Amino acid sequence: MTKSFLNEGAVAVITGAASGIGRAAAVAFAGRGMKVVMVDADGDMLADAVERVSGIAGEDNVMNRVIDVSDVHAMTDLADAVFDRFGQVDLLMNNAAMRVAGGSDESLHEWRRTMDVNFWAAVYAERAFLPRMQDRGAEGAIVNTGSKQGITNPPGNLVYNVTKSALKSYTEGLQHILRNTEGCKISAHLLVPGFTTTGTRTHKPEAWLPEQVVDRMIGALEADDFYIICEDGEVTAEMDAKRMRWAAGDMIENRPALSRWHPDWAEAFNAAD
Repeated sequence: MTKSFLNEGAVAVITGAASGIGRAAAVAFAGRGMKVVMVDADGDMLADAVERVSGIAGEDNVMNRVIDVSDVHAMTDLADAVFDRFGQVDLLMNNAAMRVAGGSDESLHEWRRTMDVNFWAAVYAERAFLPRMQDRGAEGAIVNTGSKQGITNPPGNLVYNVTKSALKSYTEGLQHILRNTEGCKISAHLLVPGFTTTGTRTHKPEAWLPEQVVDRMIGALEADDFYIICEDGEVTAEMDAKRMRWAAGDMIENRPALSRWHPDWAEAFNAAD
């Protein structure tokens, strides 16, 4: 049975909607007859995406805002504007993100900015939208876009890993709260894409397209899945499971941190089931 928050007439709010997975989600939701609110910091890219989605859903069913999602007041104002126009929000997709490559020596500004966009923006959105979503007493969902890097912590992107790890913990805790709130029909979900072609990057055969990720997400939401983990053209679901089990095993077996990349343990990881 189709979830009501994915039905015709439902209202979806998507951050990071100008490109990639966010744009693909907006197109897919519009194709289902949903009303779509598209949010991004890049006004030019957002305008192009809005034109595409409006051609499917109709201009009256599409709303857009160019805002900094890490601004708590901007998120509150956004929620006010959305509820004023559409009267409801059924699906909130916190998808906006930024990436900083490197180790631990990035500037504190980069640390704070990445944490603000990748983590705090989701918290601000939940505070701005969730109470009124709950007040309707209707079925609804919050989807936060995480990353496998927030689970297995591969070296080289420490700032990004930390932010996505925090988002994972937050989303898990949020779902626990929601399912234990009497009368609450809102659920939280963690979308974990694999290697995906996003933005203006050239598509590579081993990457999934954003549309594939969104198709997987919609199917998983219909099935009430919390963890929506996507494989890709070079990493299978079995490989993902092995990497996640090994990461957890570092603690259980008292191995060195990130032993998968430790010279004394790499062979053992490769030989593991």
